[in-house]
Amino acid sequence: MEKREAIAILEELERRKRRRKLFEVYPDTGPLRRGLYPKHMQFFAAGTEHQERAAVAANRVGKSFGLGGYETALHLTGLYPDWWPGRRFAEPVDCWAAGDTSETTRDIPQLILMGPPGEYGTGLIPGDRIVGSPTHRAGVAQAVDTVRVAHVSGGVSYLGFKSYDQGRKKFQGTAKHLVWLDEEPPEDVYSECMARLMTTNGMMICTFTPLEGLSNVVLRYMPEMAPNPERSSFGINPHS
Repeated sequence: MEKREAIAILEELERRKRRRKLFEVYPDTGPLRRGLYPKHMQFFAAGTEHQERAAVAANRVGKSFGLGGYETALHLTGLYPDWWPGRRFAEPVDCWAAGDTSETTRDIPQLILMGPPGEYGTGLIPGDRIVGSPTHRAGVAQAVDTVRVAHVSGGVSYLGFKSYDQGRKKFQGTAKHLVWLDEEPPEDVYSECMARLMTTNGMMICTFTPLEGLSNVVLRYMPEMAPNPERSSFGINPHS
């Protein structure tokens, strides 16, 4: 009996640990200590000055999990670590996380933030912060549509998952405090998302590999790469 109880206790401790992944990212010490990630820290800090930020880099370098996903989870919960150099929201936020297709949104941003289906709460949003049951998107197996997240202020944040293949019109509607675009978006989707941030002074976070070359979205962040000043229809802001 004692052995069984000990196993049960260990399993419960492991379960609780898996539901608090957010607190294990960028520790003070160890092989994954944040001191080894100066560019990540610069990216976070830039949020205090710039509305738009992008991590444009190669695949498999941790930009989705360690940048977009991590910062999104912090803003949804308000659980900022003491060392956090970026912008902070004192109240609950309304956010979107989006990818290029419904399937890739499910398999990347949703997995990072929520954990795998059947194990929601094992992603970067701690399990005890998820309020009620997420709603699911019709027609896409195991794809979450919206989730409510408890914020430390006592209120509730809202997170919606979207995808570029839904088209620009699906990105119209209410104001947002944060939009995380994982994978490069079409120009019209990007512009629509920026419109959602206007009244809140919200933030845009992009994490993608520039597979489309020097597109207008890429040139928004790298205007020095434009072959001529008229290349981008955005009207490039060199301070973004």
